[in-house]
Amino acid sequence: MPDFIPDPAQLSEREQSEAGAFARHSVTPYSAGRLRRSTLVALRWGAVIGQGIALAIVSLGLGFDYPVMPAVMAVAASIILNLVITFTAPLDRRVSDYEALAQLGYDALQLAALLWLTGGMENPFALLFIAPVVTGATTLRKRVLFTLAGLTGLLSFALLSYAQPLPWYPDQQFELPGVFKIGMWVALMTGMAFTSLYAWRASLESRRMSDALAATEAVLSHEQKLAALGGLAAAAAHELGTPLATIQVTAKEMALELGGDTPLGEDARLMLSQAKRCRDILQQLARRGDEGDKIHDTIDLQTLLDEVAAPFFGFGAEIDISADGPGVLPPNLRRQAELIYGLTNIVENAVDFASETVSLTGRWDADYIYVDILDDGPGFDPGIKSKLGEPYVSSRTDKSGAGGLGLGFFISKTLIERTGGTVDFGNRRKNPGAFVRIRWPRARIEAL
Repeated sequence: MPDFIPDPAQLSEREQSEAGAFARHSVTPYSAGRLRRSTLVALRWGAVIGQGIALAIVSLGLGFDYPVMPAVMAVAASIILNLVITFTAPLDRRVSDYEALAQLGYDALQLAALLWLTGGMENPFALLFIAPVVTGATTLRKRVLFTLAGLTGLLSFALLSYAQPLPWYPDQQFELPGVFKIGMWVALMTGMAFTSLYAWRASLESRRMSDALAATEAVLSHEQKLAALGGLAAAAAHELGTPLATIQVTAKEMALELGGDTPLGEDARLMLSQAKRCRDILQQLARRGDEGDKIHDTIDLQTLLDEVAAPFFGFGAEIDISADGPGVLPPNLRRQAELIYGLTNIVENAVDFASETVSLTGRWDADYIYVDILDDGPGFDPGIKSKLGEPYVSSRTDKSGAGGLGLGFFISKTLIERTGGTVDFGNRRKNPGAFVRIRWPRARIEAL
């Protein structure tokens, strides 16, 4: 095992520009517009059904006495609100943070009104105060979320002292000690905080991964468009064939009519010869697009490493390249946009962080192909070792002192894994610097 383990590479200047443009035009900001109006309405219908069932059981099933009509009016208010929203606003739209705050704030107020009629914080259903806050934690900005949490905290705290008695048996009196009720409130606030934090973190990680994968798809789409130029050339050749044939026929007739001893006749023959040449070129392009360029579509490992490293010679770091597999037939690889882009980005980051030397070593055996990329730079912070390879994780700065977004290595890793490869990375064990080791099964990337 060599003396190394990978670092989270950062976006190059070109990648930052591409990712920034993609984010501006394609990625919805985390902070707003992520909650649909139909979701809020559906959640409120669920609350209405649950509240109606609970009130019916307490009144008809258990026979407890409580202010039935005011409680029914509180539930009816939610029904009216849902009907008004349904018939006056499109349900399939995403709402702003402030509309979400208004609707969730109403839900907290309506629940507080029901609890005030049925025992306040002594009512076990006080636990439902958590629901609006947790819903907001996954979708709202922090400032708006804190406003909703503050409203919920104040309402629940007020219910400690101001509420109707808990519905109970007529010949018994039920009242919890004040200290116990305060403990219940503290437990509610603690549970709300921890549950909301968990929901917020889980939602944040999901959104970050989704956006990173979307950026990866955008980069890959760009590279695949470049790789598809051969097919576009073939299509253009087919389209241009007809007008060139017309030009050739016309030039031939002109040459016959004008004769060969006049200047116009010579021009007509020149036009005819050039039209034939254009048709020959277009036929070659059409065949290449249909059949593929066998020389261009395959590449050996040494040439691949030379190609991905070529743009970075003369950037300050010396690049050593070698490829060897003693006793085993060398592989011919299929040229793939994912493969070229992924390796190029990792080499670029190694050059950015290296002090003096970057080493690219290719090896192969009967079953696998390996590429090791080492630099002698500062390595990465051991404190984030467990997060390496995740999007937006970055701990290194290049030689100019500038850091990146930490998205570049994630994109490269994802693209290489799409070709069947596995990526290991970390700090070198005996020498300073970082390493990236990539391994492919030969059957996945070899040309047939």
